Amino acid sequence: MAKHAVNGIDIHYQIDGDISDKTIMFSNSLASTLNMWDLQIEHLLAQGFGIIRYDSRGHGQSEAPKGPYSIEMLADDAAALLDVLDIKSVHFCGLSKGGMVAQMMGVRHADKVKSLTIADSAAFMPAKDTWEQRIQAVTNGGMKAVVDATTERWITSEGRDRLPGQVELIRQMILKTPVQGFVACSEAIKSMDMRTTNPKISAPTLVICGEQDTGTTPQQAKEIADAIPNAKLELISDAAHLANIEQHEVFNRLLSHFLANLDG
Repeated sequence: MAKHAVNGIDIHYQIDGDISDKTIMFSNSLASTLNMWDLQIEHLLAQGFGIIRYDSRGHGQSEAPKGPYSIEMLADDAAALLDVLDIKSVHFCGLSKGGMVAQMMGVRHADKVKSLTIADSAAFMPAKDTWEQRIQAVTNGGMKAVVDATTERWITSEGRDRLPGQVELIRQMILKTPVQGFVACSEAIKSMDMRTTNPKISAPTLVICGEQDTGTTPQQAKEIADAIPNAKLELISDAAHLANIEQHEVFNRLLSHFLANLDG
């Protein structure tokens, strides 16, 4: 693990494998860290990929400066980290907020993405009041005010029974998220709207969503896939928001199959 100064802040990142050729960059969700991708690493290393994953601004061991943030800013952070690492382009995969960053990368930094995988995400979040309530809850009561509801929304009840160790790791990621970072990223999510820009994305795109995701729904995933030319949509059964954890084997298979079938 290491840190680099990126856009005026320190960004924490980790490299697994050889990132000189077949490279994937993972972008984390709101209230998580680069460790949300732990269950993808071994599978993708075995497929010959090198992996860059990082804690986004306001999360994990990266700095959490005062907001406002924007999805454009978060995409610029990812692009700047690639520049610092002297990586020309990557296969970019993000979930939830990370999927929003992926969409913006496809528009704003198209030359840096060989492909996009957008998981459990949205191009627009209509429920502004919900985000205001979360912001107020965390501002007043810290991350413990939202940890239970968030965990229940992110993993199905069956998944929580089946994966208690993963659920505890998720809870700890949420609880350790800096309040200032959570609030600033929530504001960025609340204000973003990529419905008119997504049709400009030219990178090969895979859109994935858990069928039981109530936070960013399968319908929202379909809207992303419909807007991006030639995008492919895959729904994962028995999974809610963190489909990459709850059904990691299915997620890994879909991702590696998509990447293996890209031209070049």
